[in-house]
Amino acid sequence: MAVAVTPGPPSAPSDDRPRTIVTSVSGGDRIFRFVMRMAGLAVLVITGLILVFLVLRSLTAFRAVGFHFFTTSTWFINTNQFGIAAILPLGVLVAVIALIIAFPVGVATALFIAEYAPPRLRRTLIAVIDLMAAIPSIIVALFALYFVMPRILGTAAWLSHHLGFIPFFHNRLPNAPASYVASTFIAGVFGVSVMVIPIITSLCRQVFSQAPQGEREAAYALGSTKWGMIRTVVLPYGRAGVIGASMLGLGRALGETIVVSFILTPIYFFNWHVLESGGNSVTYMIANRVLDAGSKEISALFAAGLILFAMTLVINTIAAIIINRSRSGATASAD
Repeated sequence: MAVAVTPGPPSAPSDDRPRTIVTSVSGGDRIFRFVMRMAGLAVLVITGLILVFLVLRSLTAFRAVGFHFFTTSTWFINTNQFGIAAILPLGVLVAVIALIIAFPVGVATALFIAEYAPPRLRRTLIAVIDLMAAIPSIIVALFALYFVMPRILGTAAWLSHHLGFIPFFHNRLPNAPASYVASTFIAGVFGVSVMVIPIITSLCRQVFSQAPQGEREAAYALGSTKWGMIRTVVLPYGRAGVIGASMLGLGRALGETIVVSFILTPIYFFNWHVLESGGNSVTYMIANRVLDAGSKEISALFAAGLILFAMTLVINTIAAIIINRSRSGATASAD
């Protein structure tokens, strides 16, 4: 009896086997990769060297006062009674006020440029934002000192008289015009905010412009309006990028020196009445005292700079992590 043999699958010819495609790297590509790697490594090395330098130069101050450097509000070097318990919060207060102004302005401007502006106007506005970022701080400081401050005193007095029940807007000398001059409010509301707005606007615009076109068209196909599309597609897509941009703006505001030094009258106690004259920041204190400081005070200033350096480094790192974990950041990385 004959047995039927079921034929198996035909064997693949040797020519049909999967082949690994290997691209040869040219000498120019090798040089380019090496240069880019060295550039990235140089950034890490320079940042690490700055950190080590600050730590070494601040050891004298930390040995003199120890942990009290973080809890002392006075700045008496000779008696070892110095610290940043008041100066650091004053600088943070200026930065927060600037961010309260810069965040809505920056996000709204970025939305207009990315979604509403005609192409020609969009290119012009992008160039203007880049120009704002390139304006030297001293120009902004002079404009804020001689033009803005005399004209904003009335606004500060109005806030004190009508919103004085809010502790931040309370002025203990509401009828004295001089009590509103050189205040934390003035330094933050215009001077520092002008330096932060271009950063937030530029980053947010880039994030908004990367919103997927397919999702935009799907929103329109479902009957959405322009604002409805922005609210349901663009803003959720760029939420993490907006948060990261605001944190980067906060880091920029914490490091502003020239504008703060031109506007504020330095004080060494924490005053949370933002409309009253006087304020301070770590950067302002360093710039104001470093030339006349002795060896111990130099170490104390380096210690204050170390704390500010660590704070801004943490803020920028968190902002970068938030952006990279967002959909927009993942899309940019893939591109």
